[in-house]
Amino acid sequence: MLFLEDILVVDFSQFLSGPSTSLTLADMGARVIKVEKPGTGDICRELYVSDVMIDGESSIFQAINRGKQSYVADLKSEADLFKIKKLLQQADVVIHNFRPGVMERLGLGYETVKAINPSVVYGSISGFGEEGPWKKLPGQDLLLQSITGISLLNGTAYENPMPMGVSIVDILSGTHLAQGILSLLYQRAVSGQGGAVTVSMLESALDFQFEVLTCYYNDGNELPLRSAVNGGHPYVGAPYGIYKTADAWLALAMTDIVNLGKLLGCAALTEYVNKNDWFEKRDEIKAILAAHLKTGATKEWLEMLEPADVWCSEVLSYGALRKHPAYRALDMEMTVTNSKGTRITTTRSPFKVDGALLTGTIAAPLLGEHTLAIDKEFGLNQLQKQDAVVS
Repeated sequence: MLFLEDILVVDFSQFLSGPSTSLTLADMGARVIKVEKPGTGDICRELYVSDVMIDGESSIFQAINRGKQSYVADLKSEADLFKIKKLLQQADVVIHNFRPGVMERLGLGYETVKAINPSVVYGSISGFGEEGPWKKLPGQDLLLQSITGISLLNGTAYENPMPMGVSIVDILSGTHLAQGILSLLYQRAVSGQGGAVTVSMLESALDFQFEVLTCYYNDGNELPLRSAVNGGHPYVGAPYGIYKTADAWLALAMTDIVNLGKLLGCAALTEYVNKNDWFEKRDEIKAILAAHLKTGATKEWLEMLEPADVWCSEVLSYGALRKHPAYRALDMEMTVTNSKGTRITTTRSPFKVDGALLTGTIAAPLLGEHTLAIDKEFGLNQLQKQDAVVS
């Protein structure tokens, strides 16, 4: 299902946040032309999160740039800049994630592009917004998790702050930008008017915490305190957390402590009849529970708890998850192939529409793979200086 089949996206972004936006649009059928620096391209081609390389480039680049086309251009070159501006005349969407002011210095800021293409939808992501004392700081995920308090929500009390093990702020800001772009595309379809949508990783990280921040704002600015035992959520009482069992791990969400004690055969838990104690004495309760759960296997505990509709689960590795029938029923994996014939297994888009999956077969492009074809298609090779639209 190609909902955005007629939409042309020119994407100047690199690494994770902006490319995750254009990946969403590509999955919906948009044509994404990824503009990259000659010679090196997107820094994500070489900046990797593990030692997994595919055709000499990082696995993360392969994951986040599938289904796109690569066009190389030196944005500091007058000739290449003329080409890019000609291309932008026909673009529906423009995306970048440079620091504030960079695109303006290159001659590709919103007002310039709007003069070239009045109905354009222009989307940008910055690290810390376009104003304020942090605007020039690097928008890197670990730094954003640290500055916005996310790392102080994870783990247990008295431990070092603990960031999440995925680049959550990058992906969230990319998702938010995709939402904004889709909204403006709808506006343009109705009124013919485009616009500019801006997202900062800082705002996305704060929005991600709307639940806990609302508690903080309205609780006399009392800081959330991580549990000292089996931490899971600083604002949630016992038994919320992950526990070691005799053979593996068990996750327990919110539930009645007295009922939990009866189901597990743990008499000590049945003494906590005051519901206020489930938060005020959560570390005490969790310590009792943690000791008890070590006496049995995860499967045994699940067989007691699941029939009673207690919110619980085993803790799975990726390998165990992939073998599970529930995972296989999702058909979440797909195989894409690049122009070298290399086959890459990755995840599909999470969307289903009328029961149909959004899947693709094309892997991430080689650097500059589509430059010549795009030059020919859009007549960029014949571009003369006097023909270009100059800001």
